[in-house]
Amino acid sequence: MEVSIAAENLFHIGSFPVTNALIMTLIVSLFVVVLAFLLRGKLKPVPTGLQNVAEALIETLWNFTQDVTQDKKLAHAVFPLIATIFIFILFSNWIGLLPGMGTVGLPHGEHSIIPFIRSGSADLNMTIALSVIVVFSVQLIGISTIGVVKYGKKFFINPFHKPYLVGSFVGLLELLSEVTRMVSFSFRLFGNVFAGEVLLIVMLNLMPYLLPVPFLLIEVFVGFIQAAVFALLALVFVKMATLEPEH
Repeated sequence: MEVSIAAENLFHIGSFPVTNALIMTLIVSLFVVVLAFLLRGKLKPVPTGLQNVAEALIETLWNFTQDVTQDKKLAHAVFPLIATIFIFILFSNWIGLLPGMGTVGLPHGEHSIIPFIRSGSADLNMTIALSVIVVFSVQLIGISTIGVVKYGKKFFINPFHKPYLVGSFVGLLELLSEVTRMVSFSFRLFGNVFAGEVLLIVMLNLMPYLLPVPFLLIEVFVGFIQAAVFALLALVFVKMATLEPEH
């Protein structure tokens, strides 16, 4: 048994490598889009079945967004981003728990395989890309809410206010914090999900029928928590970006 930190290549399209994590990410994206269209086309005044679940989830996310932002206008603006992040990460985390994870794949050497199923969240490339999208979205929302000048004062010295040195140092720290958020976002999600997948693979190889069950239940919970934490941090950073800088 081999555990690779990097996502494994399944095949190539020209010189472009197609990994198992990329395939799973595309499947999750397609699943979420198709599910959204199906639900929208079958909405009923009195919800039943899947519509009940979807409405409960959306209502919970909406209340969550309003509670954090304390601003209905801002909540309306950022809710699609926050809800999409949460739902996408949740399903990305859970897809790695499907039967066959780590046990079904292409032969690789004498005693190992390249698994078909690997969560996109267990691929650092995906978590970095998601983090970059969130951080840049936060900057755009901040600028559109309070304006370029006021937003820029968070990072650059104001020549009309003293002490200049303190202003420059604080602005530099603010600028560095925006960059480090991408790193912390990426590695927090990747580390937790990847560690869970490694744990499950080990348990599956030790005792494939009974031992993995409690760990699967734990990973279902961990997958939900990681999606919620990522969405919460994104929402908190959005709220901070829309606050005017204090002198």
